[in-house]
Amino acid sequence: MTEPWRISTTGISIALRVTPRGGRDAIDGIEQLSDGRSVLKLRVRAVADGGEANRAVLALLAKSLGVPKASISLLSGATSRLKQVAVEGDPARLAEALRELASVKSKD
Repeated sequence: MTEPWRISTTGISIALRVTPRGGRDAIDGIEQLSDGRSVLKLRVRAVADGGEANRAVLALLAKSLGVPKASISLLSGATSRLKQVAVEGDPARLAEALRELASVKSKD
């Protein structure tokens, strides 16, 4: 399975599949969609109303990756479960942190 993120010179972009009202805020590993794309699965407690779930997703990623909220931006998918986000920072460190988060969740 391919990794659902792409490294750039300023950071990393991540393909996500988000479940709002998921009972808890958590990263649930990597999933392959029916079209072959890989996504990082996230669930948040927030409802998908007025951007609450999007804010919760950005906060969860910031906390999990150890970066400020201001360094994460939503690129696409504001009203969709499938989203693209950009994270500014050291691309190698971010990719390693994502690998650790995804592998821990995939083993559960």
